[in-house]
Amino acid sequence: MAEIGSVRALTGAELEAALEDVARLRIEVFRAWPYLYDGDLAYERDYLQSYRDSEGAIVVGAFDGDRLVGASTGTPLADHADDFAAAFEGTGLDLREIFYCAESVLLPGYRGQGVGHRFFDLRERHARQLGFTKSAFCAVMRPSDHPMRPEGHAPLDPFWRARGYAPLEGVVAHFAWKDLGEECESRKPLQFWIRDL
Repeated sequence: MAEIGSVRALTGAELEAALEDVARLRIEVFRAWPYLYDGDLAYERDYLQSYRDSEGAIVVGAFDGDRLVGASTGTPLADHADDFAAAFEGTGLDLREIFYCAESVLLPGYRGQGVGHRFFDLRERHARQLGFTKSAFCAVMRPSDHPMRPEGHAPLDPFWRARGYAPLEGVVAHFAWKDLGEECESRKPLQFWIRDL
């Protein structure tokens, strides 16, 4: 197993400089279950523009020397209101009080060193410093009988619960992407999880 040299928060110019590597990591890591994402750099560059545009954005980078081998992102949830407002309708929650922990991607050879906890620690600290009272993320929902589900797959639910997150009943977003082996994009449901900060 390769060792992580450092895990640190990136904002401003450092965040901007890391986004191309974040795009490549997303494409590589999200090819695996449960995302099965057949991604491309053009889409990634467009998607990651929201991190350039958001004053509250953060990227937490995991480095092996100077090489980015893992990344975790976050922005104020209100920056994604167009994507998520419908999912939160009727909950009584104010999107302006919620920090959105988006993706966490880490190359397989670097897992098992506590990086997942550092990703959450640094994003949650950033959110508190900005005055947010809640933190949320969403996880793709796949059927248990999905043909590409790996044998013995262990979901991350216990890890998320240990960090204080719980599923937000009925709050499900839908996003489209192209799965491996698909001809075109299809919509997938993503369950929101939330915790107080």
